Amino acid sequence: MTVASDLVTLAEIEAARELLAGVTRLTPVEPSRPLTAKLGGPTWLKCENLQRAGSFKVRGAYVRLSRLSADERGRGVVAASAGNHAQGVALAASLLGISSTVYMPIGAPLPKIAATRGYGAAVEFAGSTVDEALVAAQEFAERTGAVLIHPFDHPDVIAGQGTVGLEILEQVPEVKTVITGAGGGGLISGLAVAIKTLRPDVRVIGVQAAGAAAFPKSLAQGKPVRLERFGTIADGIAVGRPGDITFAHVAKLVDEVVTVSEEDISRALLMLLERGKMVVEPAGIVGVAALLAGAVQVETPAVAVLSGGNIDPMLMVRVIEHGLAAAGRYLTFTVRCGDRPGHLAKLLSYIAEMGANVVDVAHRRQDPRLQLGEVELGLSVETRGSEHSDRLVNALRSAGYTVTFGV
Repeated sequence: MTVASDLVTLAEIEAARELLAGVTRLTPVEPSRPLTAKLGGPTWLKCENLQRAGSFKVRGAYVRLSRLSADERGRGVVAASAGNHAQGVALAASLLGISSTVYMPIGAPLPKIAATRGYGAAVEFAGSTVDEALVAAQEFAERTGAVLIHPFDHPDVIAGQGTVGLEILEQVPEVKTVITGAGGGGLISGLAVAIKTLRPDVRVIGVQAAGAAAFPKSLAQGKPVRLERFGTIADGIAVGRPGDITFAHVAKLVDEVVTVSEEDISRALLMLLERGKMVVEPAGIVGVAALLAGAVQVETPAVAVLSGGNIDPMLMVRVIEHGLAAAGRYLTFTVRCGDRPGHLAKLLSYIAEMGANVVDVAHRRQDPRLQLGEVELGLSVETRGSEHSDRLVNALRSAGYTVTFGV
């Protein structure tokens, strides 16, 4: 596999690295014991969640802005983003003395909004997706003369993101596989150029959320295709259409693009919190999710890029709960029993004897499906995992309780 002449070149990525010296930080690579055990070989995490502004986005944004002419800088810049590109542009603009406006989707995470404003950008809201916000940003650029800083579909942005690939090759020279999330494709395009030019034997794998997977469909049709509908908890990669430039890179250089479910993402976030002590946003964790779920077979040593760590605490709570449920550690079910004194206490004592912790109990007596003198109890319990949950349910049924789910 070779790099075509119409793509970003290694020389452009190396030049971008010089521009970023003293601006971005060399993020660490950390070994992951759970992934190493899962894959049977050394697996590392490239921690771009620890980058300035909380993601890799500042790399491409700074390179793009630093190459603007004096006239363009004077007109200011405008961008559209769910949060990470917004913060990258806002930080880069503040470092370079350029005024910036960022359009964000309505409902964008509050911490990302606050951080973007904190870096000095004016924040506007438009639409419910990044694609819709981008339309508003383009209209603003046409109306005011501000320079539109595309979140991924520009050679300077791709070159800046490609510096992550240079660092990975230097930090883990024995690497055989690099896996990273892909939204619009800026990061994986730059990574692929750097890695495939210097080490064509290394496999580069992209991961998308199943609910916002534009690349598989586009690659199958040989051109960028817009999804009619898309949605995922991984808001940073919720992009409905690959860029024209990034699509060309991915089609020629990326070995495989796979998808992961919301449950896969939740389990991965929970694992990194518990085992890695790392805060990573859903979009930044999809590479890890693919490895944990077995969505792709990889050769080790492998490196998974943690592309961002900007997560709304409220979303984190929901994702953790989802991850606990997906891992079988948070079980919700209903039990029917007699509506007589002592029956509830007996049931709760039985659950406690099985080593489970009851979190919530709800009584329902008005359901017409219930017999006279019968009550339905909605229970939420914490368990130690799927096997423990199965033992609990089987024990309750053996004791004569009717246990159902999804009611």
